Amino acid sequence: MLDLLHIAALRHGVSGDPKSPAAANYDEAKAGPSSPLPDPLKLKDGAAVTSADIWWRQRRQEIADDYETEVYGHMPSGVPLPTWTVLAKAAERVGGVAALTRHLIGRAAKAGASVDIRLTITLPAGAKKPVPVILLLAPDPAKLHVSSAWRELVLKKGWGAAELDVYSVQPDSGADLANGIIGLVAGGKPREPGDWGALRAWAWGASRAMDYFESDLAIDSGRVGIAGHSRFGKAALVAMAYDPRYVVAFVSSSGAGGAAPLRRNFGERIENLAAASEYHWFAGNFLKYAGPLTADDLPVDSHELIALCAPRPVFMGAGLTGDGWVDARGMFLAQVAAGPVYRLLGARGLGTATMPPVGTASTDGALAFRQHAGGHTPEPNWPFFLAFARRYLDRPR
Repeated sequence: MLDLLHIAALRHGVSGDPKSPAAANYDEAKAGPSSPLPDPLKLKDGAAVTSADIWWRQRRQEIADDYETEVYGHMPSGVPLPTWTVLAKAAERVGGVAALTRHLIGRAAKAGASVDIRLTITLPAGAKKPVPVILLLAPDPAKLHVSSAWRELVLKKGWGAAELDVYSVQPDSGADLANGIIGLVAGGKPREPGDWGALRAWAWGASRAMDYFESDLAIDSGRVGIAGHSRFGKAALVAMAYDPRYVVAFVSSSGAGGAAPLRRNFGERIENLAAASEYHWFAGNFLKYAGPLTADDLPVDSHELIALCAPRPVFMGAGLTGDGWVDARGMFLAQVAAGPVYRLLGARGLGTATMPPVGTASTDGALAFRQHAGGHTPEPNWPFFLAFARRYLDRPR
């Protein structure tokens, strides 16, 4: 990919080791941003976006196109849709809630090869009408159940809890770009610089899960939320931005490449995202910004990815101790910068430009934020997100 882009070398990323000469910055006074954030309400020709009509007809598409070309990649034509099969059903108790869990496989096939996408759906037993659902993007849901009580919290509200095994959509490795849905569509050939990466592929998988929800009479597909943590928080935000069917999102500790501005110098930097361990999340073109160009040259930044979700509600969360890598303040500031788009579309953004104290949730608007006192985990924020989401999922469709 570097050869295709005529890049001889990339800049080195920062280190999470505070003793390293290249240690990441955690001093807010040095965080920047290094240049002004792009104006989400200014067209490429410089004209101001003064109405919702101009946003929907022009500006929103400009931003979406820039993200596809320069950051996440274009989804190619001819991506096969999966055919879903229920493999197993099981009655279980999730915490104190009686539930019925279905395990599904969605097989996407092309030219004699296929990808099997794993989806698990747990619904309250005996529900009398279609229920809202929260879809969590995560690998290997069975392991997640050992450490997380999120399904119990969701089911206690009378909603369903669904889990998409994103690694069954696309493996999390640059060496595996010839596999998964990306490799299936490309016939195993190497990517071109503008082709999609894993984050866009995981978001595609989330949209295919939504397709299934629309066919399931037990699910109210008009009231579906999406959630993800860390790299899967990035994917949840991308899915929310590109699929208008999601009603609400929980984006946890998504950091750089998600909700944290790339123009800030705090925690993980763009050079880390372009390194061998993470470059496959993005389009090949993204590597340019860790080589001959910098984050300042990007035509977009994270506040505009959030703006693509407007006016739908988005809850951002992060930890404090041990979660500095994801730049919680930067994610909050990105929400503030997306606020003008929300207001233009008739919704309230955060309603404040002052970051709330640790442990305090700011949930008055369609954009919400809470930083908990723990580490790199979404668990302390689940109850606050679900209380926020209830405003949108419990009201009539």
